[in-house]
Amino acid sequence: QLQLEESGGGLVQPGGSLRLSCLVSGKPVDYWNVGWFRQFPGKEREPVSCISSDGGSTHYIDSVKGRFTISKDRSKNTVYLHMNSLSVEDTAVYFCAADSLHRCPYYNEMEGWGKGTLVTVSS
Repeated sequence: QLQLEESGGGLVQPGGSLRLSCLVSGKPVDYWNVGWFRQFPGKEREPVSCISSDGGSTHYIDSVKGRFTISKDRSKNTVYLHMNSLSVEDTAVYFCAADSLHRCPYYNEMEGWGKGTLVTVSS
């Protein structure tokens, strides 16, 4: 029933900004705690940010704190990741995932995943 679809990835210059979208279907977006993850080449997937189902709790890993902002639009059933001041080190495949039982900050076991969207930061 749960389906997630990421969009918004692409090529951006260092210092630039990009907004990723995660469209959540099956149930209203407020049913889910949603997390963003990323995977660097040759590395395991790691958490980036999450937002609770009610929007009252958010979390960011230290390396993106102050640069990335997670938000949601209930009318569009979409969770966003606004990324500012991007650097080459942010280049990765970004995934969104959802869980109905655990409140953010929580990344351990997610119920569903999107297929990912590639973000490339380069001149």
